[in-house]
Amino acid sequence: MDPYARELTQVSIWIGYLQWMKENGFGSPPDPILGSMTNVVNMDAILVKDENGYSEPEWPEADIVVGNPPFLGSRKMRSGLGTKYCDALKEVYDGRVAGLPDLVCYWFEKSRALIEEGRLSRAGLIATQAIRNPANRKVLKAIKQTGDIFMAWSDRDWVLDGASVHVSIVGFDGGAENERLFDGELTEKINADLTTGVDLSDVPRLKENDDISFQGVVLRGAFQLDPKESAEISSAGPNPNGRPNSDVVRPLVNGQDLARHRPTHSVVDFGVGLPLEDAALYEAPFEHVRRHVYPERQKANQRSARETWWIHWNPRRRMREELAQLSGFIATPTNSKHRIFVWLTPDILPDHQVIAFAREDDYFFGVLHSRPHEVWSLATGTQLREAESGFRYTPTECFRTFPFPWVPGEEPNADSRLQDVEEAARLLALQRKSWLGTPSSVPGAAAEGRTLTDLYNDRPPWLTLAHTKLDRAVFACYAWKENPEDLPEQEMLERLLDLNGHRAGTPVDVQEPR
Repeated sequence: MDPYARELTQVSIWIGYLQWMKENGFGSPPDPILGSMTNVVNMDAILVKDENGYSEPEWPEADIVVGNPPFLGSRKMRSGLGTKYCDALKEVYDGRVAGLPDLVCYWFEKSRALIEEGRLSRAGLIATQAIRNPANRKVLKAIKQTGDIFMAWSDRDWVLDGASVHVSIVGFDGGAENERLFDGELTEKINADLTTGVDLSDVPRLKENDDISFQGVVLRGAFQLDPKESAEISSAGPNPNGRPNSDVVRPLVNGQDLARHRPTHSVVDFGVGLPLEDAALYEAPFEHVRRHVYPERQKANQRSARETWWIHWNPRRRMREELAQLSGFIATPTNSKHRIFVWLTPDILPDHQVIAFAREDDYFFGVLHSRPHEVWSLATGTQLREAESGFRYTPTECFRTFPFPWVPGEEPNADSRLQDVEEAARLLALQRKSWLGTPSSVPGAAAEGRTLTDLYNDRPPWLTLAHTKLDRAVFACYAWKENPEDLPEQEMLERLLDLNGHRAGTPVDVQEPR
């Protein structure tokens, strides 16, 4: 869109063209060496505005589109492009690009539409790995509905100025290409989530898994307290309501805290709807929020954020209602290298980097920590931008689609197979807890290496044996005869997908899982 950038583009293309001529023996360069170009257009590629308002621009006639569209995540689009522009995009592409996708998706959709109209034969575009996420994947599903993906690299390093990110490269057409390449190798098909094999890109969510998993609270403001602040505020008083400040100060855990097994912060928490007058009666906590949260919230675009500034932006009412009934609950980080699950006590508040499960039984903990659920969550989750950082786990795609051996809430508690899972799960949790120790029992620098991340990085023999015992017990619940180490992941996914379809479409005999 920048005129100077257009000039640089023209010069770059001319230089490449002249180099190609020389290297391939096509004679002397023309005179003048650089000519004018009309096929590099100075315009917005996905949205234009005239006296009649916004509309979709026409692209120049072409046979093939190859491009590296701009990378801009959906959360940054409004601040980077403006609210009016983003609203116009949504209106112009209504019915074609749904939800809140990243900016790059509009280039995929325009290319797809031109191919469907017969104005292009094929396209090849680069995107970040986020193109595989559910919010963005819809444009890839549309491509497969009107054509197909014939080439893809799902995870490729992109190194620029020393910084490395991971990108996806997608080639697609109207379905004419018979040969398909995935990561440079021949394959029979490429799924919309840029995988091969079992297609989990559109697996249905199971109603039976509703109201069990929840993403933690979104604070939106400096509600956190470091240990010193927490001690000072908790001990302050007395308050005019006669209540201690500990009513509204509680431990807060994020994803790193779960992996390190050590909560590091507390948080001021006035619940989901405590009136301002009642919140102010907790003097020291309220003063902290008034000083540190109120100024920031008054800059928010949303009226509710400004008016109820002492309440967390998303306090997760439903999560609190479900967890309040339990003596403990299960949690996992949204983003982690290893898919770990831990027990938390009801006084702890999970933040948005933590997924909480409203169950307090060892059986459920065991199935979550078993190989079937790990394989499923890796296949349905998304890889983080940095590959070594692991995968993202979401309640919607990873958990609500996962078929447990029995419908949650209808487990046959007297079944010996379920009891075997409980026993193996308790053993795993107990051995990990003993190894982790407490800050007082593991002195100095040694305590820094006693984290769940370090444990699963090293994976000592006792941990492997504990997980093997758990996996065998869970396999028995599914009535799978193989040893866990002998069943290939693709076949495991096929069986789970079949069970998911059975649960989504027809009732299941809870006494004998398929």
